[in-house]
Amino acid sequence: MTSKAILDHVAIAAFELTDGWQLFGGVLGGSWIYGDDSPGFWWGQLGFQTGPKIEMLTPTGGPDAAFLERFLSTRGAGPHHLNFIVPDIHEALARVWAAGIEPVQVSLANPAWKEAFLHPKDAHGIVVQIAEQSGLPAQVQAPAELPAPGPPTTFALVQHYVADLDGAVRLFAEVLDGELVSRPDNGGASPAELTWDNGARLRLVPTGPRRRVGLGPLKFARDGAGFSRAERSQAADLARHLAVSVQLGP
Repeated sequence: MTSKAILDHVAIAAFELTDGWQLFGGVLGGSWIYGDDSPGFWWGQLGFQTGPKIEMLTPTGGPDAAFLERFLSTRGAGPHHLNFIVPDIHEALARVWAAGIEPVQVSLANPAWKEAFLHPKDAHGIVVQIAEQSGLPAQVQAPAELPAPGPPTTFALVQHYVADLDGAVRLFAEVLDGELVSRPDNGGASPAELTWDNGARLRLVPTGPRRRVGLGPLKFARDGAGFSRAERSQAADLARHLAVSVQLGP
């Protein structure tokens, strides 16, 4: 268990996960961590050299799938939430309430996994899941369609567009333990960046009048030769199918 919150994973929802496995596993080198069935949906996570994990979500039917089916039918595939693992969810929720935010779908009965969510209107354009995890889920075999991982990469940066930069910094720094490593001095249009102990890095970018708030590009980096032209082209095609933006850097 961590002593502070960490930005553990970025969750992406889709009706079909093959494109996600090809992009984040086959091209970007993510390796299988674990996954399982939960009521109404199936999830699986891939890990990288450093940074947060990627979680892929897909509905499996029944009344418990309604939240994910509604998301997909309304928005299509795309980023669903940011997950933060915390050492003590009661203490974390106390900070949430102290910040004037009312969490939703608070579920504390399962000792192995306690969770609560912050609505996008309170979390600056993205669902935030706060969870306390005791132990790891049982190991489940990797999906058959998951290819062998490509060359290893770092999940270097999550970019997030926000309308209220000060409010977003307070949430991700004061409530969710991000270390503020850069911040504009003049309150202007410059972004702020925060990091967590697992190497996760979040860039908060103030929006202009023509840009919607929400998750922006996910940046991946690779040492050495970087990414080939073919890899960049394949990544762009797969990302487009998933309605995510990826940037590939050295």
